Amino acid sequence: MNRKIVTLGRLKKIVARLRRKKKVVFTNGCFDILHLGHVKYLGAAKAKGDILIVGLNTDSSTKRLKGRNRPVNPEKDRAEVLAGLESVDYVVLFDEDTPYRLIRALAPDVLVKGGDWPKSKIVGADLVLSRAGKIFTIPYVKNRSTTAIIKKIIHHR
Repeated sequence: MNRKIVTLGRLKKIVARLRRKKKVVFTNGCFDILHLGHVKYLGAAKAKGDILIVGLNTDSSTKRLKGRNRPVNPEKDRAEVLAGLESVDYVVLFDEDTPYRLIRALAPDVLVKGGDWPKSKIVGADLVLSRAGKIFTIPYVKNRSTTAIIKKIIHHR
């Protein structure tokens, strides 16, 4: 297994050690079919601090959020692909519908979400702001989404 893919227990120890000298950034998502929008988003998220942690929805969580035909790629594959990106320092899977438990456990300095999320609706923002952390939204790359890719594939059959 890739050294960047870690359990929450291990990641809590890593973050406790790193936070003394590094700014920890957290984001999350399903990242089902990795595309240009994801790569740019994760690069922009990393630029908000020193260490980027990606909370990755498990297969069952993704299915609940995105529908019965998702994910296209299994969680182990999605985790490996994310871990292969230079911008990503750690990947941790979570089975809940939201990353609230992860954010509470990791207490990141910065929380990042996509531009479609108003800051008032970002899960975990209350936790980060209560510790004087920062919340950022990153604009989407136009016409780039997993849903659009799936539609294009179906249309070109």
